[in-house]
Amino acid sequence: MIDLSPLHTEIKRLIRASGPMPVRRYMELCLWHPQHGYYISRDPLGREGDFTTAPEVSQMFGELLGLWAASVWKAIGSPQLFQLIELGPGRGTMMSDALRALRVLPPLYQTLSVHMVEINPVLREKQKATLTGLHNITWHERFDEVPDGPSVIFANEYFDVLPIHQMVRRETGWHERVITLDDEDNFVYGTADDPTPGFEALLSPLVRAAPLGAIFEWRPDTEMMRLARRVRDQRGAALIIDYGHVRSDIGDTFQAIARHSFADPLRTPGLADITAHVDFDALSRAAEAVGARAHGPVTQGDFLQRLGIETRALTLMQKASHEVAEDIAGGLKRLVGGGRGGMGELFKVLGISDPGIPMLAGLSDGNTDHRTGAA
Repeated sequence: MIDLSPLHTEIKRLIRASGPMPVRRYMELCLWHPQHGYYISRDPLGREGDFTTAPEVSQMFGELLGLWAASVWKAIGSPQLFQLIELGPGRGTMMSDALRALRVLPPLYQTLSVHMVEINPVLREKQKATLTGLHNITWHERFDEVPDGPSVIFANEYFDVLPIHQMVRRETGWHERVITLDDEDNFVYGTADDPTPGFEALLSPLVRAAPLGAIFEWRPDTEMMRLARRVRDQRGAALIIDYGHVRSDIGDTFQAIARHSFADPLRTPGLADITAHVDFDALSRAAEAVGARAHGPVTQGDFLQRLGIETRALTLMQKASHEVAEDIAGGLKRLVGGGRGGMGELFKVLGISDPGIPMLAGLSDGNTDHRTGAA
């Protein structure tokens, strides 16, 4: 087989040297390899890229998130110093729209500091161009570089690219899913020879009852716990928006996206976006385990409607030309609607806050049973 990317050759070399590679390690290399990783040196967004995120669909998305941040600021007593932090901020579009909306609150806007956590130098330059002259903005390569203080943290389509483990149920137990080479030197899936000791004890009864051959995906709790500890200790809240499911369950969601279409994740490592659905149940449990409060999740459509996106759309359309008004209506439909192309049902929204915040705008009460999907 002809190697289709530089990373293809490197991963083959690693498999030949060390044996089958866990899916988690393969995904990590595809996205974050220092030279050939997908997110290291390219802009993947927009019509000319591989996918489009909600901030690129409509300015209303970022505007409403800005006002949501203002509601958190008020809920914690309007501190004189307050931070907006965005993890994986794309082209800076969402933060630009959020800051524009926050200008209506000078006491907050004038004292606000903005922190963008971004490792991709190409996207960082685009963010700087988008946000030039807007505000007091600092860039960081890592989340733990952001100074302490009361904050709102935005994580839009951030958790879906954190590498996953895949486990396969066999008669002998749950085995790690791996990637290896077949007789024709192609990448193929396999399973580790030995089961993972004690893994079944960590699973819910629903997953433990899965049939043979079932796949269960999980991510380490490290990133979620780091985020939750920050809002617990520093006061504030985090908003996690991503596509995924509200209850831990079996299923294979490991996928690649290239040019706005699904692709084979084993075909062109480093040249396509590789993701997996987010387990919001697991995120909520991880946050609560360190003493933070979980709010939701709810669907993106419900969240944006509760924040007043339809009223905002009507306001914008009244001042717009017919062509622009149609674009606004189309953006609204895509953000809150279901079905093909709609983001409103597939995407979920989870809030995490310090325990002193009983409610977050647009989200269910932290005491609601998020594991049933109730809101």
